[in-house]
Amino acid sequence: MSTPHPDAGPRPQIGLLLGSVFLAYLGQMTLNPIIAPLSREVGLAEWQIGVTISAAAVMLVVTSQFWGRRSQSWGRKPVLVAAFGLATATMAAFALVAWLGMAGVLTGTALFVLFVLLRGIGFGSAIAAVPPTAQAYIADVTDDEPTRVKGMAGIGAVQGVAMVGGSVLGGLLAAVGLLVPLIAVPALLAAGLLLIAVRLRRETHTELVEQPPRISPLDTRVWPFLVAGFGMFTALGFIQVITGFVVQDRLGLDARATGLVTGGALLAAGVGMVLAQGVIVPRSGWAPPRLLRVGGMIALAGFVALIPDAGATLLFVAILLIGLGLGIATPGYTAGPSLLMRREEQGGLAGLIGATNGLTFVIAPTLGTALYGAWPPLPIVLGTIIMAIVVAFVLLHPRLREAR
Repeated sequence: MSTPHPDAGPRPQIGLLLGSVFLAYLGQMTLNPIIAPLSREVGLAEWQIGVTISAAAVMLVVTSQFWGRRSQSWGRKPVLVAAFGLATATMAAFALVAWLGMAGVLTGTALFVLFVLLRGIGFGSAIAAVPPTAQAYIADVTDDEPTRVKGMAGIGAVQGVAMVGGSVLGGLLAAVGLLVPLIAVPALLAAGLLLIAVRLRRETHTELVEQPPRISPLDTRVWPFLVAGFGMFTALGFIQVITGFVVQDRLGLDARATGLVTGGALLAAGVGMVLAQGVIVPRSGWAPPRLLRVGGMIALAGFVALIPDAGATLLFVAILLIGLGLGIATPGYTAGPSLLMRREEQGGLAGLIGATNGLTFVIAPTLGTALYGAWPPLPIVLGTIIMAIVVAFVLLHPRLREAR
């Protein structure tokens, strides 16, 4: 059992930090089930939605290290207040733009540019602050491997719960009308802003790190984990943005039904993630390398099962396995290198992990949607190949086998 770091104060606010992660991702996941049918309702092509998601990923890459280090030098509260304020404003504006698009007032290039600016650049910059801030905080108040792994799994678990809740909420609200979940998203983000502004305690000057160091991705303590994480999330990126299109095209659904069923598919992934990070990882006691190996193999099985067009049951099982596998592997990817870093390096490391995750979604969604337009199974096949390479890497690399 670890003792909280003295710099974290007598009562670490881990639950509150996890609550902020939950609300941020609940807002994002509520939007996910409707993004594919929404794009078709407003007349945007698949590749344009891919570019929008990729723009958000670019902002994750550009801003994650900045946010992670600022969470140690400015404090968690100023960073999260700024992030939730920006997220609320951009998604409120996005809802308005989407409504104008559905009404035919905004069309073509102007609509596409606003989608990229608001959902891509604005929201991407905001959401980039949340996971690094939470990860750096968890690393700051946990001292041993099992507690660190459980803490990082807690972040993933609330993301999984948010995926479940957002999938259900987005799907159900989409059955009423595509505009309804668009209104719900900024409301959820505003609730997060209020929670942080009222409840989160500011650190004292002595608890802050004046100049947190920037962490190099080539640092020998870090890069094997980054390679594994980059591969996992690249594989995921190829299928995540096309899930709505796969559901609609394979099952022959209209826009409203697609939103509902896509919500169910994302719910399956969320259930797998919650089961992995809320139950399996905390009880397993596995070290980070073993989490990477076991999770990678389960996720690979899910990717293989997703390739054939064999009906709704196999589709849902495949997505469940992908969520379960990545849910097991991700705490190994995030906790592993943090155990090798000093306290003042944790913000930079958390930001580097966030940037790596974002980098995987710069190219994969745009390329995935473009490949889907050429031949629907192609992005799934490519994601499967990448996941197989990741599994081979984590099984064979000596540094990952020895990491403690």
